[in-house]
Amino acid sequence: MKISIVGRKCNPRESFKNHAEKKLAKVERFFGADTEVKITVTVEKSFQVVEITVVYNGMIFRAEERAYNMNEALDKCVDSLIRQIRKNKTRVEKKLRSGSIDSLISMENHVDEEVSFDVVRSKSVAVKPQSIDEAILQMNLLGHMFYMFKNADTNEVNVVYKRNDGGYGVLSPFNE
Repeated sequence: MKISIVGRKCNPRESFKNHAEKKLAKVERFFGADTEVKITVTVEKSFQVVEITVVYNGMIFRAEERAYNMNEALDKCVDSLIRQIRKNKTRVEKKLRSGSIDSLISMENHVDEEVSFDVVRSKSVAVKPQSIDEAILQMNLLGHMFYMFKNADTNEVNVVYKRNDGGYGVLSPFNE
């Protein structure tokens, strides 16, 4: 497992790094040794936030937790990741076995400079062909409210989103 630890407004101690390696051994059994893990630790007022992002075979698993203690937040985060994986175990196993990550298409977000909106963050995302069910699974694993993907059936960029009533929606482009 390739673990990288980044501290924002703090410098994680060696004991935290050792604790992280020990806790992530539980996650490693699901994926194997060629998994990339990024741990970001941030100090906010009286809380410490730990975010773990696991990238394996094109799939992204993410969890973020906050606590008064860095190790406690890490423990909660690892437990959250394991819960996500177990909750979607059959779908995740099917996806990991299929290995349908052959081609990734990078799409850049362009910011229009003439409009005076306050853009605080811009991201580039990998858009890959997948089914709507796979996109919803990935959105849930990331813990996001929406997810952009390339629809394998229509070959168009779509967005799935979580509705307030508990269901899911799909946004797709149309030509006028």
